[in-house]
Amino acid sequence: MPRQLHLNAFLMNTGHHEASWRLPESDPYAHVELAHYVRLARAAERGTFDSLFLADSPQLWGTVAQRPAGALEPLTLLTALATATEHIGLIATASTSYNFPYNLARAFASLDIISGGRAGWNVVTTAGAEAARNFGLDAEPAHAELPHSRLRSSGGTPIARAAEFLDVTLKLWDSWEDDAVVADKAAGLWADDAKIHPPRHRGRFFGVEGPLNVPRTPQGHPLLVQAGSSENGKAFAARYAEAVLTAQQTLDDAQAFYADLKSRTAAAGRDPEHIKVLPGIVPVIGSTEAEARANERVLEDHIVHAHGVSRLESLLQLEPGTLELDARLPADLPPEDAVEGAKSRYTLVVELARRERLTVRQLIGRLGGGRGHLTFAGTPEQVVDAIETWFTRGAADGFTIMPALLPSGLDAFVDHVVPLLRARGLFRTDYGPRQTLRERYGLPRPANRYATAAGTQAAAPALV
Repeated sequence: MPRQLHLNAFLMNTGHHEASWRLPESDPYAHVELAHYVRLARAAERGTFDSLFLADSPQLWGTVAQRPAGALEPLTLLTALATATEHIGLIATASTSYNFPYNLARAFASLDIISGGRAGWNVVTTAGAEAARNFGLDAEPAHAELPHSRLRSSGGTPIARAAEFLDVTLKLWDSWEDDAVVADKAAGLWADDAKIHPPRHRGRFFGVEGPLNVPRTPQGHPLLVQAGSSENGKAFAARYAEAVLTAQQTLDDAQAFYADLKSRTAAAGRDPEHIKVLPGIVPVIGSTEAEARANERVLEDHIVHAHGVSRLESLLQLEPGTLELDARLPADLPPEDAVEGAKSRYTLVVELARRERLTVRQLIGRLGGGRGHLTFAGTPEQVVDAIETWFTRGAADGFTIMPALLPSGLDAFVDHVVPLLRARGLFRTDYGPRQTLRERYGLPRPANRYATAAGTQAAAPALV
């Protein structure tokens, strides 16, 4: 088959535009309504998307004045969505900074089994003193000293907390061989003890005996996702990730990121085809370009600029009151290596402002739609042209679709963009036979390290 796109739907309450909740059609309480997310999941499945994605953080995001704040815990929500859908993948964000490997391994394994092999984990670390204080810590150490937020090496062996967290989790997911359960009623043998493998991990950050108390899952282990474009993020992704959510504003930048990440993946001893690059795009669609621009202006006109200034000053680590709406960013911003937290987002925002000579007001308008992701207002044909250009010119394996307004923005993409992608042979026309999420992404089922060592690797259990 010709190479085809992968599409991932990033669902965020009333939409990715910060002012989406203020429009007449929006429900400002939708962020905690299961029916809202069931509707969105089914719309994405109607469009034969590969997966849907939920972000998360162990703290309250931003200010509650700006937009609907707070979110349902994603693993809980995705378990409910697993019963309301049949094919679409279900990707949840969970932090390695304020969790433990055993609990997360069990939770994601449970979701994978309940969904019939559709679970994915967006592996993140969490920076910031606000989150630290939620877990009994007075403050977070400096970013450069955080062992869980940097990928360092000693003799080529990763020793960062996040890397060790994931290594332990992978061992736990392998702690049951696929055919460990015998269920021999006549012999009175339910499972074979010889096919249960406690990791007995003792490392720098974790001591985990195991084994996991959940059998091996339909996928072997959930799809591993990484979000971000920093140097540390790319190093981590090259070793572990199977899908990468990223943000670039230009084709050139996207091509450079794509080539760099594929090269790093090969250097790590992995097949570059086994990591899928999915840049974010915020499409605002109209039947004509003028209508699309008008739809975009409606959203921009509902931005409260005071909120935007406050958020931008926080990102740029400036004192409150530093920025002026109709002036450009100060020339003496902190260098990236002095920034605590979202370094890649900091760099993207500063480069966007400098490259396009934007005022603070204009920059807030650009960021209000997608927080640094590519925003695109146009007709369905123009959206498809942009997607096809990036896809065919070595900038993407697919896209993370981030509708500015929900549910109407997702419906517009499914009803008007997806048919054009299909007509050009870029995207599937239907799901076909039942598949796991990693099969949907064209990825192999990982071998069980213990079974492989013993030469007894079993076939994957049948999907139900």
